Amino acid sequence: MTDSEIEITADLVHDLLREQHPDLAGLAIREVAGGWGNQMWRLGDELAVRMPRTEGASDLQRKERRWLPVLAPRLPLPVPNPVRIGEPSARFPKLWTIMTWVPGEPLDYTSISRGDHAADALAGFLKALHVEAPADAPISEDRGDHPKKCTDGFDHFFHAVVPDDLANDVRAVWDDAVAAPEWEGPPLWVHGDLHPANVVVSDGTLAGVIDFDAMFAGDPAWDLAAAWVILPAGAASRFFDVYAQADEGTIRRARGLAALKSLFLMLMGQNGDRGLPGGKPTWGPAGRAALDRVLRGGLM
Repeated sequence: MTDSEIEITADLVHDLLREQHPDLAGLAIREVAGGWGNQMWRLGDELAVRMPRTEGASDLQRKERRWLPVLAPRLPLPVPNPVRIGEPSARFPKLWTIMTWVPGEPLDYTSISRGDHAADALAGFLKALHVEAPADAPISEDRGDHPKKCTDGFDHFFHAVVPDDLANDVRAVWDDAVAAPEWEGPPLWVHGDLHPANVVVSDGTLAGVIDFDAMFAGDPAWDLAAAWVILPAGAASRFFDVYAQADEGTIRRARGLAALKSLFLMLMGQNGDRGLPGGKPTWGPAGRAALDRVLRGGLM
Protein backbone atom coordinates (compact mmCIF):
# COMPACT_ATOMS: atom_id res chain seq x y z
CA MET A 1 0.00 0.00 0.00
CA THR A 2 2.91 2.39 0.66
CA ASP A 3 6.23 3.25 -0.92
CA SER A 4 8.64 1.85 1.67
CA GLU A 5 11.71 3.25 -0.10
CA ILE A 6 11.02 6.80 1.05
CA GLU A 7 10.60 7.62 4.73
CA ILE A 8 8.65 10.85 5.08
CA THR A 9 9.75 12.59 8.27
CA ALA A 10 9.35 16.06 9.74
CA ASP A 11 13.01 16.70 8.92
CA LEU A 12 12.41 15.81 5.27
CA VAL A 13 9.36 18.07 5.04
CA HIS A 14 11.29 20.90 6.68
CA ASP A 15 14.22 20.46 4.29
CA LEU A 16 11.91 20.50 1.26
CA LEU A 17 10.24 23.66 2.50
CA ARG A 18 13.58 25.33 3.13
CA GLU A 19 14.70 24.43 -0.42
CA GLN A 20 11.53 25.33 -2.33
CA HIS A 21 9.38 27.54 -0.09
CA PRO A 22 11.77 29.12 2.40
CA ASP A 23 9.20 31.72 3.51
CA LEU A 24 7.16 28.84 5.03
CA ALA A 25 10.06 26.88 6.52
CA GLY A 26 9.77 28.61 9.89
CA LEU A 27 6.23 27.38 10.53
CA ALA A 28 5.63 24.51 12.96
CA ILE A 29 5.32 21.05 11.35
CA ARG A 30 3.12 18.37 12.92
CA GLU A 31 2.22 14.98 11.45
CA VAL A 32 -1.50 14.34 10.91
CA ALA A 33 -2.80 10.87 11.73
CA GLY A 34 -4.58 8.96 9.02
CA GLY A 35 -4.22 9.33 5.30
CA TRP A 36 -4.07 6.68 2.62
CA GLY A 37 -2.27 7.62 -0.57
CA ASN A 38 -0.78 10.72 1.02
CA GLN A 39 0.87 11.54 4.32
CA MET A 40 -0.29 14.87 5.76
CA TRP A 41 1.70 17.33 7.81
CA ARG A 42 0.09 20.35 9.47
CA LEU A 43 2.05 23.48 8.58
CA GLY A 44 1.40 26.30 10.98
CA ASP A 45 -2.27 26.99 11.69
CA GLU A 46 -3.65 27.43 8.17
CA LEU A 47 -1.74 25.09 5.84
CA ALA A 48 -0.96 21.41 5.31
CA VAL A 49 1.74 19.62 3.34
CA ARG A 50 0.41 16.68 1.32
CA MET A 51 3.17 14.13 0.63
CA PRO A 52 2.41 11.24 -1.76
CA ARG A 53 3.36 7.81 -0.45
CA THR A 54 1.65 5.38 -2.84
CA GLU A 55 2.01 4.64 -6.52
CA GLY A 56 -0.09 7.08 -8.49
CA ALA A 57 -0.65 9.55 -5.64
CA SER A 58 1.32 12.26 -7.42
CA ASP A 59 -0.97 12.01 -10.45
CA LEU A 60 -3.99 12.32 -8.17
CA GLN A 61 -2.46 15.44 -6.64
CA ARG A 62 -2.13 16.88 -10.14
CA LYS A 63 -5.86 16.28 -10.57
CA GLU A 64 -6.65 18.09 -7.31
CA ARG A 65 -4.41 20.99 -8.27
CA ARG A 66 -6.12 21.28 -11.64
CA TRP A 67 -9.74 21.09 -10.51
CA LEU A 68 -10.09 22.16 -6.87
CA PRO A 69 -9.55 25.85 -7.68
CA VAL A 70 -12.40 25.52 -10.19
CA LEU A 71 -14.81 23.78 -7.81
CA ALA A 72 -13.99 25.33 -4.43
CA PRO A 73 -15.41 28.84 -4.98
CA ARG A 74 -18.95 27.56 -5.45
CA LEU A 75 -18.95 24.99 -2.61
CA PRO A 76 -20.70 26.03 0.62
CA LEU A 77 -18.40 24.04 2.94
CA PRO A 78 -14.65 24.54 3.37
CA VAL A 79 -12.47 22.30 1.20
CA PRO A 80 -8.68 22.17 0.83
CA ASN A 81 -7.24 24.40 -1.85
CA PRO A 82 -3.73 24.08 -3.30
CA VAL A 83 -1.62 27.18 -2.67
CA ARG A 84 1.94 26.04 -3.44
CA ILE A 85 3.53 23.33 -5.58
CA GLY A 86 6.38 21.10 -4.47
CA GLU A 87 8.55 19.90 -7.32
CA PRO A 88 10.40 16.55 -7.48
CA SER A 89 13.97 16.83 -6.27
CA ALA A 90 16.94 14.75 -5.21
CA ARG A 91 15.57 14.69 -1.66
CA PHE A 92 12.08 13.58 -2.71
CA PRO A 93 11.49 12.49 -6.34
CA LYS A 94 7.73 13.09 -6.39
CA LEU A 95 5.36 16.00 -6.71
CA TRP A 96 3.92 17.30 -3.44
CA THR A 97 1.48 20.06 -2.56
CA ILE A 98 0.85 22.68 0.10
CA MET A 99 -2.90 23.01 0.73
CA THR A 100 -5.12 25.12 2.91
CA TRP A 101 -6.02 23.39 6.18
CA VAL A 102 -9.69 22.58 6.81
CA PRO A 103 -10.37 22.89 10.57
CA GLY A 104 -12.34 20.19 12.34
CA GLU A 105 -12.02 16.62 13.56
CA PRO A 106 -12.36 13.70 11.12
CA LEU A 107 -15.67 11.92 11.61
CA ASP A 108 -14.02 8.54 12.22
CA TYR A 109 -12.68 10.07 15.46
CA THR A 110 -15.86 11.82 16.58
CA SER A 111 -19.61 11.93 15.88
CA ILE A 112 -22.32 14.21 14.53
CA SER A 113 -24.79 15.33 17.22
CA ARG A 114 -26.74 17.86 15.13
CA GLY A 115 -28.18 15.47 12.56
CA ASP A 116 -30.64 17.80 10.87
CA HIS A 117 -28.05 20.53 10.50
CA ALA A 118 -25.51 18.07 9.07
CA ALA A 119 -28.12 16.67 6.64
CA ASP A 120 -28.86 20.18 5.39
CA ALA A 121 -25.16 21.00 5.11
CA LEU A 122 -24.32 17.82 3.20
CA ALA A 123 -27.31 18.24 0.87
CA GLY A 124 -26.37 21.83 0.14
CA PHE A 125 -22.77 20.86 -0.51
CA LEU A 126 -23.68 18.08 -2.93
CA LYS A 127 -26.29 20.17 -4.75
CA ALA A 128 -23.56 22.74 -5.39
CA LEU A 129 -21.02 20.10 -6.42
CA HIS A 130 -23.31 17.96 -8.60
CA VAL A 131 -23.42 20.06 -11.74
CA GLU A 132 -22.62 18.93 -15.25
CA ALA A 133 -18.89 18.41 -15.60
CA PRO A 134 -16.91 19.71 -18.60
CA ALA A 135 -15.81 17.37 -21.36
CA ASP A 136 -12.22 17.26 -20.05
CA ALA A 137 -13.20 16.38 -16.47
CA PRO A 138 -11.49 13.26 -15.09
CA ILE A 139 -13.09 9.83 -15.32
CA SER A 140 -12.50 7.31 -12.53
CA GLU A 141 -10.82 3.98 -13.27
CA ASP A 142 -11.88 2.22 -10.07
CA ARG A 143 -15.25 3.74 -9.12
CA GLY A 144 -18.21 5.41 -10.76
CA ASP A 145 -19.69 2.36 -12.43
CA HIS A 146 -23.22 1.05 -11.94
CA PRO A 147 -23.35 -1.34 -8.94
CA LYS A 148 -23.87 -4.30 -11.31
CA LYS A 149 -20.29 -3.78 -12.47
CA CYS A 150 -18.97 -3.81 -8.90
CA THR A 151 -20.18 -7.26 -7.86
CA ASP A 152 -16.71 -8.79 -7.53
CA GLY A 153 -15.63 -6.14 -5.04
CA PHE A 154 -18.89 -6.38 -3.15
CA ASP A 155 -18.63 -10.18 -2.90
CA HIS A 156 -15.06 -9.92 -1.60
CA PHE A 157 -16.04 -7.48 1.15
CA PHE A 158 -19.27 -9.36 1.87
CA HIS A 159 -17.55 -12.69 2.54
CA ALA A 160 -14.80 -11.01 4.56
CA VAL A 161 -16.87 -9.07 7.09
CA VAL A 162 -20.65 -9.59 6.99
CA PRO A 163 -22.01 -11.44 10.06
CA ASP A 164 -24.19 -14.45 9.22
CA ASP A 165 -27.27 -12.92 10.84
CA LEU A 166 -27.09 -9.88 8.52
CA ALA A 167 -26.12 -11.65 5.32
CA ASN A 168 -29.58 -11.91 3.78
CA ASP A 169 -30.49 -8.30 4.51
CA VAL A 170 -27.19 -6.95 3.18
CA ARG A 171 -27.49 -9.08 0.04
CA ALA A 172 -31.05 -7.82 -0.52
CA VAL A 173 -29.93 -4.18 -0.43
CA TRP A 174 -27.15 -4.90 -2.89
CA ASP A 175 -29.35 -6.92 -5.24
CA ASP A 176 -31.85 -4.05 -5.32
CA ALA A 177 -29.09 -1.61 -6.29
CA VAL A 178 -27.87 -3.97 -9.01
CA ALA A 179 -31.42 -4.09 -10.39
CA ALA A 180 -31.82 -0.29 -10.35
CA PRO A 181 -31.73 1.65 -13.62
CA GLU A 182 -28.56 3.22 -14.97
CA TRP A 183 -27.76 6.91 -14.51
CA GLU A 184 -29.10 8.53 -17.68
CA GLY A 185 -28.17 12.14 -17.00
CA PRO A 186 -24.99 13.92 -18.07
CA PRO A 187 -21.82 13.17 -16.10
CA LEU A 188 -21.86 15.30 -12.95
CA TRP A 189 -18.98 16.37 -10.74
CA VAL A 190 -18.61 13.75 -7.98
CA HIS A 191 -16.30 13.78 -4.94
CA GLY A 192 -16.16 10.00 -5.21
CA ASP A 193 -14.83 9.07 -1.77
CA LEU A 194 -17.17 10.44 0.89
CA HIS A 195 -16.71 8.47 4.11
CA PRO A 196 -16.01 9.37 7.75
CA ALA A 197 -12.28 9.94 7.32
CA ASN A 198 -12.86 12.41 4.47
CA VAL A 199 -15.18 14.83 6.24
CA VAL A 200 -14.52 16.93 9.33
CA VAL A 201 -16.85 17.85 12.17
CA SER A 202 -17.02 20.91 14.41
CA ASP A 203 -19.67 21.92 16.92
CA GLY A 204 -21.52 18.65 16.33
CA THR A 205 -22.07 19.11 12.61
CA LEU A 206 -20.40 18.80 9.24
CA ALA A 207 -17.70 21.45 8.93
CA GLY A 208 -15.70 20.56 5.83
CA VAL A 209 -14.94 18.00 3.13
CA ILE A 210 -11.41 16.87 2.34
CA ASP A 211 -9.43 14.53 0.08
CA PHE A 212 -10.70 15.15 -3.45
CA ASP A 213 -8.16 12.96 -5.21
CA ALA A 214 -10.88 10.50 -6.28
CA MET A 215 -13.06 13.20 -7.90
CA PHE A 216 -14.58 12.31 -11.25
CA ALA A 217 -17.44 13.02 -13.64
CA GLY A 218 -20.24 10.48 -13.46
CA ASP A 219 -23.15 9.11 -11.43
CA PRO A 220 -23.98 11.19 -8.32
CA ALA A 221 -25.18 8.05 -6.52
CA TRP A 222 -21.54 7.48 -5.51
CA ASP A 223 -21.75 10.62 -3.36
CA LEU A 224 -25.36 10.22 -2.27
CA ALA A 225 -24.35 7.04 -0.45
CA ALA A 226 -23.04 9.48 2.18
CA ALA A 227 -26.63 9.88 3.40
CA TRP A 228 -26.05 6.60 5.26
CA VAL A 229 -22.24 6.40 5.44
CA ILE A 230 -21.74 9.84 7.03
CA LEU A 231 -25.00 11.12 8.50
CA PRO A 232 -26.39 9.78 11.80
CA ALA A 233 -29.42 7.51 12.03
CA GLY A 234 -32.65 9.08 10.88
CA ALA A 235 -31.06 11.84 8.80
CA ALA A 236 -31.16 10.23 5.35
CA SER A 237 -34.79 11.16 4.62
CA ARG A 238 -34.21 14.80 5.47
CA PHE A 239 -31.03 14.78 3.37
CA PHE A 240 -32.84 13.55 0.25
CA ASP A 241 -35.71 15.99 0.82
CA VAL A 242 -33.28 18.90 0.89
CA TYR A 243 -31.12 17.56 -1.96
CA ALA A 244 -34.36 17.23 -3.97
CA GLN A 245 -32.83 16.01 -7.24
CA ALA A 246 -32.45 12.24 -6.79
CA ASP A 247 -34.98 9.93 -8.44
CA GLU A 248 -35.92 6.51 -7.08
CA GLY A 249 -33.34 4.65 -9.15
CA THR A 250 -30.53 6.92 -8.00
CA ILE A 251 -31.51 6.45 -4.36
CA ARG A 252 -31.56 2.67 -4.82
CA ARG A 253 -28.07 2.73 -6.35
CA ALA A 254 -26.87 5.05 -3.60
CA ARG A 255 -28.14 2.76 -0.84
CA GLY A 256 -26.40 -0.24 -2.39
CA LEU A 257 -23.20 1.74 -2.76
CA ALA A 258 -23.54 2.78 0.88
CA ALA A 259 -23.59 -0.92 1.78
CA LEU A 260 -20.48 -1.47 -0.36
CA LYS A 261 -18.65 1.43 1.27
CA SER A 262 -19.70 0.27 4.75
CA LEU A 263 -18.25 -3.18 4.13
CA PHE A 264 -15.02 -1.67 2.83
CA LEU A 265 -14.72 0.45 5.98
CA MET A 266 -15.34 -2.64 8.11
CA LEU A 267 -12.64 -4.59 6.26
CA MET A 268 -10.10 -1.79 6.65
CA GLY A 269 -10.97 -1.67 10.34
CA GLN A 270 -10.49 -5.41 10.62
CA ASN A 271 -7.11 -5.10 8.92
CA GLY A 272 -6.18 -2.33 11.32
CA ASP A 273 -7.12 -4.44 14.32
CA ARG A 274 -4.86 -7.17 12.95
CA GLY A 275 -1.98 -4.78 12.36
CA LEU A 276 -2.00 -5.30 8.60
CA PRO A 277 -0.56 -2.69 6.21
CA GLY A 278 -3.13 -0.11 5.18
CA GLY A 279 -5.48 -1.05 8.01
CA LYS A 280 -7.44 1.68 9.80
CA PRO A 281 -8.73 0.69 13.27
CA THR A 282 -11.09 3.68 13.49
CA TRP A 283 -12.82 2.73 10.25
CA GLY A 284 -14.28 -0.52 11.57
CA PRO A 285 -16.77 0.95 14.07
CA ALA A 286 -17.66 3.69 11.58
CA GLY A 287 -18.35 1.10 8.90
CA ARG A 288 -20.49 -1.09 11.14
CA ALA A 289 -22.56 1.89 12.27
CA ALA A 290 -23.04 2.90 8.64
CA LEU A 291 -24.13 -0.61 7.70
CA ASP A 292 -26.71 -0.57 10.49
CA ARG A 293 -28.09 2.70 9.11
CA VAL A 294 -28.26 1.22 5.61
CA LEU A 295 -30.25 -1.77 6.86
CA ARG A 296 -32.56 0.11 9.23
CA GLY A 297 -33.04 3.41 7.47
CA GLY A 298 -33.81 2.58 3.87
CA LEU A 299 -36.01 4.99 1.91
CA MET A 300 -37.35 2.42 -0.52
